[in-house]
Amino acid sequence: MTHDSMWFYNCLKECGIEKTNKINSAAVKAMAAVEIKRIKKAVGVDNLETFGDFWDFFQVAMATITGDFMKYSFVSNDINHIRGTWHQCFAHDGIKALGVIDKYECGIMDRVESWFDCLGIKYEVEPKVVRCMMLNNGECYRDYTFFFKK
Repeated sequence: MTHDSMWFYNCLKECGIEKTNKINSAAVKAMAAVEIKRIKKAVGVDNLETFGDFWDFFQVAMATITGDFMKYSFVSNDINHIRGTWHQCFAHDGIKALGVIDKYECGIMDRVESWFDCLGIKYEVEPKVVRCMMLNNGECYRDYTFFFKK
């Protein structure tokens, strides 16, 4: 995490926020593709054919890559649906300290959604937000609906 924040800070100083957002998004998506394949292999998961398969795997994956300082929850009250909620966000707090939170494009959601994409899982997300939702709402959330053949 320290490397991530120092990388972002130095890129911001060198390139400005617009270019840093673009580079950050590309880096997060590329990293997420490698990361989710490694987690799948480590857990011994081959196929995620049902929502139940996916949900079990997703919870293990999130527990694997997150620390206690990441204040979030993912819950599923309906089949094929999860809600991710952040009441506090380390990325928001760090970017706000840099003074560019009003122009920051969220890399957290890029990571999660890249996992879904790399796993070949069809989904819809609401709301579709690019900038930091925490800035204006005081919390951040996404509702995901998944489409499985089985």
